[in-house]
Amino acid sequence: MTSKRPVVLTIAGSDPSGGAGIQADLKTFHQHGVYGMSAITLLTVQNTMRVSRVVPMEPGLVAEQIAACLEDIPPDAIKLGALGSASIVRAVAEALRDYRGPIVIDPVMVSKHGHALIDDDAVEACTTLLFPRAELVTPNVPEALRLLPTESERGASQGEMAKSLARTFSVNVLLKGGHLEGARAVDILATKSGDLAHFSAPRIDTTHTHGTGCTFAAAIAARLAQGLLLEEAIQHAKEWLTRALREAPQLGLGIGPVSHFASLND
Repeated sequence: MTSKRPVVLTIAGSDPSGGAGIQADLKTFHQHGVYGMSAITLLTVQNTMRVSRVVPMEPGLVAEQIAACLEDIPPDAIKLGALGSASIVRAVAEALRDYRGPIVIDPVMVSKHGHALIDDDAVEACTTLLFPRAELVTPNVPEALRLLPTESERGASQGEMAKSLARTFSVNVLLKGGHLEGARAVDILATKSGDLAHFSAPRIDTTHTHGTGCTFAAAIAARLAQGLLLEEAIQHAKEWLTRALREAPQLGLGIGPVSHFASLND
């Protein structure tokens, strides 16, 4: 008799070109050996060159998708991506009210092409209703700057910014350093207790970075579903994402996707 395969549910937007959102999450889950489910929050019209349209789903329909998954195949972890509107955030929070497993939130706010994927009311609802329930929130630097309440905090070092976010929202925060400069890409974990941990990898010189945030958060969620501790899950996901960037398939005329075929190498 085989043991139960871990299950992860992604609640996020759809990218028809396959590099980000739901599509990237499901590819990541499959590569990590976990069973993936999805609830779509918004539809986009996009490719590697542009995002031309974003259409949020009706909140009740989002909640129904989540409920259908939870009642039949309970997930071992959940990953949240682009949520779009405050009404969708509220619907997601209510649908997950009784869920007790780890939740990883990638607070997607703007696409790689600069298109807004969430409004200000939704950001506030997310930080109030979802952040306190998460195991981990994974903002990049632009997202962190939008989340931090004061100018002095926004001008602090990466580590201090991560600690401010963790303290402000009472959640473990992985502040990603992909938007910063340097020979190495450093992500900093600030825990709710105030501890810091650094995760460093060589910075890959590539324009093929579409969906990196989605893919990273999905890999962390997959590792948590497999029973790894938080820092272990982040480290494994970081190493895999580095390989996925290095092995990018050179697709598209714009900001291309990473390689979801990259080896786990463990």
